[in-house]
Amino acid sequence: MSSSIKQDLIASIRNIPDYPKPGVMFRDITTMLGNARSFRRAIDELVHPFAGQKIDKIAGVEARGFILGGAMAHQMSSGFVPIRKKGKLPHDTVRIAYSLEYGVDEMEMHRDAIKPGEKVILVDDLIATGGTAEAATKLLQQMGAEIIAACFVIDLPELGGRKKLEALGVEVLTLVEFDGH
Repeated sequence: MSSSIKQDLIASIRNIPDYPKPGVMFRDITTMLGNARSFRRAIDELVHPFAGQKIDKIAGVEARGFILGGAMAHQMSSGFVPIRKKGKLPHDTVRIAYSLEYGVDEMEMHRDAIKPGEKVILVDDLIATGGTAEAATKLLQQMGAEIIAACFVIDLPELGGRKKLEALGVEVLTLVEFDGH
């Protein structure tokens, strides 16, 4: 990715200090999504490494992963799989629990969303500690998916999430990095 594209993406992301708690710098991609040029550039950069590959599904993590994943799936002529918080999907689901900073939560997907052996890309807006992405990866693997990569617009490398996914054998693609939380 060119440095001008990277700078454009960084400039299009809003930084909100002390959200959702003091000491955290929230990286808000809604400003990037609202900028047609930046949004298009981000999607192009996320799909470019997979040009010419047959990708069966894009799995997006609620909620910003739905936006990015839907655009990626459209551009790649792939299906889309939503991975949601528990209780949000209407059909038979598979579920996995994962740790949060102050407790445990669960995410789920429809049991019939992935067929064993399908090639899947996982996508979300940001990887921080990697807990959510790790759980989504394990859920997809449990269903027999071949995870080609996990893609994120933003990486917060100090928090170690990328390393968690790489330890699971998953290639990680990120577009920009920010220091801190």
